[in-house]
Parts: sequence; C-alpha cells; structure tokens
Amino acid sequence: MDSSRSRVLATLAFLLGGVLIFGRLGQLPLTQPDEGRNAEVAREMKDSGSWLVPTLDGLPYLDKPAFYFKTVALSFALLGETATAARFSSALSGFLLLVLTFAFARREYGLRTGALAVMVAATSPLFLAFSRLVIFDMMLSLFMSGAIFAGYIAEQKQGRSRSGWYLLGAASSALATLVKGPVGFIVPILVLGVFHALERRWNALKRLFAPVNLLVFFGLTLPWFLGVNHRYPDFAYYGIVEESLHRYTTTEFRRAGPFYYYLPWIALGIFTWTLLLPESVVAAWRARRRWTSTDRLLIVWTIVVIVFFSVSKSKRPDYILSVVVALGVLTARVLALALETRDGVAARLLRRETATLAILCLAGAACLVATALHPGRLDALTEMPTENATRLSAVLGRVAVVFLVGAVAAAVAWGWRHARASVAIFIGVPLAVLMAGFDGMCLYANSRSAQALADQIPPLPAHTELACLECFPNGLTFYRKQLLTVFTNTGREFTSNYIVFMLKKTDAWPPGVVPLDKRDRWLASRTQPVLLLARRNARNQLNSIASHRGIAVHDLGDGWWSALIPAAGRN
Repeated sequence: MDSSRSRVLATLAFLLGGVLIFGRLGQLPLTQPDEGRNAEVAREMKDSGSWLVPTLDGLPYLDKPAFYFKTVALSFALLGETATAARFSSALSGFLLLVLTFAFARREYGLRTGALAVMVAATSPLFLAFSRLVIFDMMLSLFMSGAIFAGYIAEQKQGRSRSGWYLLGAASSALATLVKGPVGFIVPILVLGVFHALERRWNALKRLFAPVNLLVFFGLTLPWFLGVNHRYPDFAYYGIVEESLHRYTTTEFRRAGPFYYYLPWIALGIFTWTLLLPESVVAAWRARRRWTSTDRLLIVWTIVVIVFFSVSKSKRPDYILSVVVALGVLTARVLALALETRDGVAARLLRRETATLAILCLAGAACLVATALHPGRLDALTEMPTENATRLSAVLGRVAVVFLVGAVAAAVAWGWRHARASVAIFIGVPLAVLMAGFDGMCLYANSRSAQALADQIPPLPAHTELACLECFPNGLTFYRKQLLTVFTNTGREFTSNYIVFMLKKTDAWPPGVVPLDKRDRWLASRTQPVLLLARRNARNQLNSIASHRGIAVHDLGDGWWSALIPAAGRN
C-alpha cells in the first residue's frame, strides 16, 4: 500500500472513531449508579463554584479527586446540563487517546499500522463503552498511556529532549493521579519499571525518578491534596488507606473476582480481535528474537496491567482499559504484516481466524435467534417489563441477521484468500453489531436510569422537598435539579465510600442525611410538603407512614412508590 493509500486509511480510521465515539452521544439517559452520580457531582460543582471539594447531594464526595468533575462541570457551563455535555469529557478523552495511539504507532511502526491501531481500538467494545460513559476511566487511560509513551520515547532521546519527554511523562502521571488517585502514577511506574529492568536499562530507572520529574509531579498534585486535607483532615488517611490500600488488599468494596477475572473481559472487550490473540501469541513467542523494543514495551504493558489488577481484591473491567491501547497496537502490527506479505505467517494466521470468525458468527446468530424466539426468557433474565422484553427480542433478531451476514462475508473472504477483505470483515462485524444493537442499549439504559423516575413524578406544590426511604436514585438530583434528604442507617445508599466513612465517625450527621430512627421526628418538623420515595425494600415503611397520615401511596412504576406528605400541622 503506497503512502497515499495509507493516508486515506488513516483518514477513514479517524472518521470511524469520531462517529463511533461522538455519534448519538446524548441519546441514552444517564445510567445508575456511576453516570447519574458523577454527572450530579459535576453539576453541583458548577452551581456552587467549589472547585476544590466535590459534593454529592450537598455532601463532600471525596471518593475520587476533583479534576474529572471539573472537566464535566466546564462542559456543562459551555454546552448546558445535558447527557451529551456530561459524556463529552470522556468522549473527548477517548478520541484524544486514539490520536495518541496513532501518533505512537505511526512513529514506531509506520502510518498504516497507526491507522489500523485506531480502527482496532475504536471497534473494541470496552474502549467504545468507556468513551461514552460519564466515568473517570477513559481520561485516566489517556493520561496513563501518555505517561508510558513519554517515558519510553524519553530513553530514545538525549540531553534536553530526553528531559523534556520525562517532564511530559511526569505531568501526564500527575494528571492521571488527579483523575483517579494513586493508580494514575502506580501503573505507569510499574510498566516502565518492569520494561527498563528487563531491558537492563538501570540508569533509566534513575532518570525516571529524577528530582525535576518529582518536582513537576508533586507541583501538580500536592496543591489539591493539601487543600482538601486542610478542609477535611481525615482525607489523607481515607484516600491512601481506605480508598487505595484497602481497595487493593481487601474485599470490603464487594468487587472481588477470581484471578482469571480479566480474561473473559478481554475477550469481550476487544470482540472480534480476540480471535487473533492466541495464534499471534504463539507466533510472536516463536519469533521473539526479532521483537523490537516497542514490541517488548507493549507486551510488558499488557502483562503488567493484567497481573497487577488480577492480584487486587477489587476488580472491575474498566481497570484494564489501557490494555486495549497496547493490544490494539500489537493487533494492528499483525494486520499490517498480513497486508504487506500475502503468503506470510501473519496473512495465513489472519485467513485461519477469518474462518473461525465465520463459524462463531454463525453460532452467535443461532443463539440469538433461539433467545429472541422466547421473550419470556428475556423477562426473567433482564427483569424488564414484558413490552420492553419484546422490543429487546426484536433487537436481538436484527443482531442475529448481522451475525448471519457476517458469517457469509467471512466465509467469502476466507475463500478469496484476500487479507484486505478479512480486515474489512473484522472491522465491519463489530461496527454492524453496534449499529443494529443500539436500540437494545437504549432499552438497557432506560431501565437503569433515574430519568424515567424523574418523569413519573407528578407536578408538585411549590417548595416541595424530596426525601427517600433507604434509597438514593443516582441521577434523580441531576434530572430534578433538586437535592434529596435520605433516611438511612449507614449512608450506603449514596454509593459513596467516603460518605459512609464520614458518617461512621460522628453522630452529628449533616443536613440531608437522617438516621432512620429519627425519620418521624424529621417529618414532623417540616414546614413544606415532602414527597417521600421508596423502593420495594421500604414499601412497608412508606405504607405505614401514609396510613398514619391518611394519605395515598402512588405507584410510579419500575418498582418505585411515592407519598406526598403535607407540611407539619396540615395533615
């Protein structure tokens, strides 16, 4: 492929990435718990102008640093308080990470590999999903990847240029830390440390921790850390011990999983590209004497991140998001070699896995058809209303058709022995599945969003307060633009570990959080009407309160009930 074709491929890659990341970004409502909570924290930050301490429902929310919330708050200020604006920060981070990945892969392997790396990453469900969610991890991956790239390139330079790259890496690590805490610098240090140790580049480890790099890192991170700790002296202990050390070493965060937890998530997360991994690993190992330094970096990156988070007692798919970058470039390397040499090892590997893709697409189509033909099973599996389950059944039928077409196309590409056709099929199948399944994602998002609850709340008298019995519908405060009062025993309803930690330390709970045994006293003190909300677990409490006051309980749908309690002295 000549350079002009490579430029066309790169242009198409970025067009594809841009459409997949930004297209219909706000069409889905904000889901619970993460999106609703994070959007509300940013909204409160914008409204209060408090850029130092994030708040959730008016309470200090110090589970994560403030930087990500600041970017979302700025997006709200510029674009309005919409789902699109809430997700724009993650989407922009995802697109910038594609640019960064392209630049690095192009520098190390050439323009075609860079373009293919963008396509692989952009069509990987794990990458795409976190580019379109109001959550920290895509921005974290952007800055962590930048730190790793900069630390690697620095060792290929000399003098002031080397120092400049190291300073850029230190700044990237600092920003990653300001996004999500210590993991922002731990992962780049581990990846670069293990890589340089294996390369026997011991002086590089000294340069990595040069005083000027530490000065830049701490110069960016300490002002916020010290400012928050001045306001909340327990924050240093909480952030380092409770939120970081205990999260890694204990199961108290209830996110445990087996050691192999991330293997199926990698398979799902990069979708069709997973088929190329087993044979590529074997072929790469046999040719390990020909590995370049960049190959070794990407391999170390993948292994270190997976092992580090596999050892952790707290596991979530987003923890290994940056691995998609490393695997994306390695996969693009295989694809580029297959396109360069028609009868080479990579081309034969790609052809075999094209046949495997055809078989799996056919099997996937059969499974989806069987599921779609029994909507009753979907009711039980998804806990959706029958109407939504029927609509989901139709979506699965469309996806089944996509898989069937993909199976036929993959079989044809296999028969042609044409590497370009195979690459097109590997890109086209996930793209078509995402397009055909978008309505299904909408159904899922609607079932996991507080927007429907906000819409079901009827018009209320002026100045009516909102209160919740042992629940906190994340996102309701965002959609209603109104803070809630929560009746609780522990504060866990807020899905904030810091709020639980804070409430444990004092009997003088802040406004907006009421111990459950003081519920009746609080209700008797109100001078404004109160709309009291409850889920199934507190339905009996709500019925008792309403019966005592002679008022009705209303079914809001989707497992929510409400009672409008008049102001004290009016019932």
